[in-house]
Amino acid sequence: MGVLNVTADSFSDGGRYLDVDAAVAHGRELLAQGADIVDVGGESTRPGAVRVDPEIEAARVAPVIAGLRAHIDATPALAGTAISVDTMRARVAEAAIAAGATIVNDVSGGRADRAMVKVLADAGIPWILMHWRPLESAADDHRDLFTHSLDDIGGYRDVVAEVSGELLAQVDAAMSGGVDPARIILDPGLGFAKAPEHNWALLHALPTLVGLGFPVLIGASRKRFLGSLLAAGGTDRPPAGREVATAAISALAAAGGAWGVRVHDVRSSRDAVSVAAAWTAGGRRGLVDSLPSDENTPDANRVVENTAVENTAIKNTMVENTVAENMGGQENVAT
Repeated sequence: MGVLNVTADSFSDGGRYLDVDAAVAHGRELLAQGADIVDVGGESTRPGAVRVDPEIEAARVAPVIAGLRAHIDATPALAGTAISVDTMRARVAEAAIAAGATIVNDVSGGRADRAMVKVLADAGIPWILMHWRPLESAADDHRDLFTHSLDDIGGYRDVVAEVSGELLAQVDAAMSGGVDPARIILDPGLGFAKAPEHNWALLHALPTLVGLGFPVLIGASRKRFLGSLLAAGGTDRPPAGREVATAAISALAAAGGAWGVRVHDVRSSRDAVSVAAAWTAGGRRGLVDSLPSDENTPDANRVVENTAVENTAIKNTMVENTVAENMGGQENVAT
């Protein structure tokens, strides 16, 4: 999943793609790099960001989504590629869906806007529910619930158990509103009201999150906890210098069973996921090595060919985290 921020203040690339033409061009570049999904957002959720009016957010994302949809529909090689909208607002989601989005990526997990459940139930498209504990101090003001500062780290005792439980509660709320559970994808919300140790614990526990029974999206790209890990001389590594670390997480996430990775630099993470897939499938290649040398016959060669086909299928399953492979357009995302 390639990130396309149509914002003025995103932590990594804010302001670069506010112009519609520039945003569409960057989205096309992400697709050329191999993105299976382009995630278009019109509101920054970085620590300290100020929320924008929904009308402004919708005006940012809808024309970009429409432009990308036209490009995808006119390009046979991009058949099955999806566009998601990164929003917490039902009105923005509706505008994005009308423009051609086929996935809603909601960092509030459906809690910032109660109307979002009905929009997704009616649309019947995949809904990514991310984990993010709202600010308790703003409990009476839903507009401000889902903002955060660098000091907001959630107050966890057992981050894996608590995030897992709260994600399942969000799933229950979505299902109670009529959302098909087969359309739900989970995101543990790395960096959202979490300290670095929480993020690493959640990544280490990826098999536990996958075991909840839903596809899992991992969004670690360029985040501050990577900058802290790579700090030198007491200074965090800047976002542009975090791509190798991001790709490493993408490879490990793929090997750990993640459904997808949300990244700024698609090419490096796609390469990393391909390596992870080949590594995971590599054990099957050893089957041919166990054959006696005098059995290196056409039958043995067929074993090699069949193994290569199987390995390619395995690699494609892990790399192609797409609507075409995992959703079938608007098919069951869990298949």
